[in-house]
Amino acid sequence: MIDFSLSPEQAAVIQNTRAFAATRFRATRPILEQATPLGFIQGFIPPALGGTSGSLVNSCLAVEELYAVEPSIALTILANGLGLSPLIYGGSSEQQNEFLAPFLTGTGSPLASLVFSEPGGSANYFEPGGADLQVVACRAVFPEPTPSQASRASSNSAMLLLVTRALIDRNQADAFTVIRHMETNGHTAYSGPHIRFTNLRVPTSHVLAAPGTNHTQDLIQTAFTNSAVIVGAMSVGLMRATFDCAYNFARSHDAGGNVTSLLERQSVADLLIDVKMRVEAGRTLTWKAAHALQSRHQGAEELAYEAKIWCSEAAVRCCTDAMKVVGISSYSQECPLQTYMADALVLPLFDGGNVGMRRRQVQNVFLAKGYEPWAASLGALEENKEKKKQETEIGESEAR
Repeated sequence: MIDFSLSPEQAAVIQNTRAFAATRFRATRPILEQATPLGFIQGFIPPALGGTSGSLVNSCLAVEELYAVEPSIALTILANGLGLSPLIYGGSSEQQNEFLAPFLTGTGSPLASLVFSEPGGSANYFEPGGADLQVVACRAVFPEPTPSQASRASSNSAMLLLVTRALIDRNQADAFTVIRHMETNGHTAYSGPHIRFTNLRVPTSHVLAAPGTNHTQDLIQTAFTNSAVIVGAMSVGLMRATFDCAYNFARSHDAGGNVTSLLERQSVADLLIDVKMRVEAGRTLTWKAAHALQSRHQGAEELAYEAKIWCSEAAVRCCTDAMKVVGISSYSQECPLQTYMADALVLPLFDGGNVGMRRRQVQNVFLAKGYEPWAASLGALEENKEKKKQETEIGESEAR
């Protein structure tokens, strides 16, 4: 039996998040200081580590409510989840006890981020060649490499470092520099500065994943698989706000015609129907992907990537259609639709661009040996289950 009814716990998640978001976000730090005691920051950390996180589906419910009101501040809050993810999944107990502590107190406005640093300036560290906690993904580079170091694969030279404000303060003044703050068209309250580390000395206790293994790649892959679902929920929240704006306009305006509202016009109704269907389809795909990841279903990763791709691109289409409903006045800064569009445009580009990363992830899934197209939705074929069981038994026998 398939049941999409919300449990009392899930209904409470929606109501509590909606009440918080309804206060309207005015400035970053005061809002973070309000969000922290309400459990939003602790909600990124599993109960086993002292946090209060629930299911990934519950997270999607909360994310949708936040993004339907103000994406900029919502993104600042949600960035903590991505920033803490490698530490949660791959940190030692000593590292988790030390570095998670500020995020478990329920006070202040702690921030975590996942930072990509590359000597050549690229964020894609697997190609050859201001937060409280920054998990820095970088690559080990040797001035005079030995033959073995020179032949090491780029993914094996990647590493993860835990960088705190206190660590930066113990270094030379020029060890950490903010080069510039990007001025973006959307998400205007969000800060994502271009920074530079220069001869930053990091103790071994701050090394989360050392070079020479695939540990960094595995942790980054896990972090960005979960975040793909979160971006799906962000997109749904933005699409929902877009529909509400255009629908309310169409209900309350007649454009001087012989109808009581624009909604009676077929062309307007068709545009709104398309937007509404995308919201419902995107929400269902996001929930499905979140549940599959949480339950470790076969093919769950593919659903997560597809949720990010489809929902983020649908959000842009929804904004375009909603602006067609409202007309030229939607281009005015007084209309929220132009703000929604500016926020939506980045969704296909960030958290792993859809063209360069997310679609390539799905492509690799398609290319995998034994790929079953509908396993994530309908379950694996019985003959393939038996084949995989036999392969596992053979592998275990050879290992013995």
